[in-house]
Amino acid sequence: MSKTSQDEWTLEIKPVSGWFHFHLKDVWRYRDLLMMFVRRDFVAVYKQTILGPFWFFLQPILTTITFTVVFGNIARISTDGIPPLLFYMSGIVSWGYFSDCLTRTSSTFITNANIFGKVYFPRLVSPLSNIISLLMKFGIQLFLFTCFLLYYWMNGSTNVHPNIYILLTPYLLILMAGLGLGFGIIVSSLTTKYRDFSFLVGFGVQLLMYATPVIYPLSALPEKYKWIVLANPMTAIIDTFRYAFLGAGTFNPGNLIYSSVFMIVTLSIGILMFNRVEKTFMDTV
Repeated sequence: MSKTSQDEWTLEIKPVSGWFHFHLKDVWRYRDLLMMFVRRDFVAVYKQTILGPFWFFLQPILTTITFTVVFGNIARISTDGIPPLLFYMSGIVSWGYFSDCLTRTSSTFITNANIFGKVYFPRLVSPLSNIISLLMKFGIQLFLFTCFLLYYWMNGSTNVHPNIYILLTPYLLILMAGLGLGFGIIVSSLTTKYRDFSFLVGFGVQLLMYATPVIYPLSALPEKYKWIVLANPMTAIIDTFRYAFLGAGTFNPGNLIYSSVFMIVTLSIGILMFNRVEKTFMDTV
């Protein structure tokens, strides 16, 4: 080991770490690199597109219009009296952040194999940068949703009732980010040996959306099937988000606590697997 003139170590040799050494201090030390990755992720996505960041606005609008026509006008699925545009957009914005986090982080080892094989930095920085950069997209889409909400509210829509539970939005955001990160790095860890998971992610996320009250309210479900949807940790999050901004549905603290516990367990398992796989993944990727 060597020292600088200020008697600070420039190289530290450590023993092989165990399962529960998560190196979170290293993540903090490399926060500048984390912010650099965040900027790269945000800029690179639409760098060579004509519309650029306007896609952040177009995607939820076009998806909302499609859902309104298909599920609202053709299938005539109930929206609990809420204007269909607001009902579907509230689900799309919240579900979109979770699904983007899961999808983007699920390919961490594969997409970053070249970087990981050349230089050391805490590998957890890469999926964390995806979570943070996607926050910007969520913020833009939440602003768009709020504009539509204010329009309906100010024009006398009697079924729209924003309430104090809007203050829970940061907490709901943490739950969505934690679940997306947890599931994503679990899939990423498994993908280093079993590439089948990379093909299943998109399909699985799509199926999971239909098991979440994005396009229908919980009140529209038969009682005998409701427990299946409530077992999905994203259900309470989206239902709470919709109740806070629109006053639709119900707020159930017990269901939200279940989602919180589920997030903590999933994220812990994910970090545990990620920490273990990062030591040997170059032999299998």
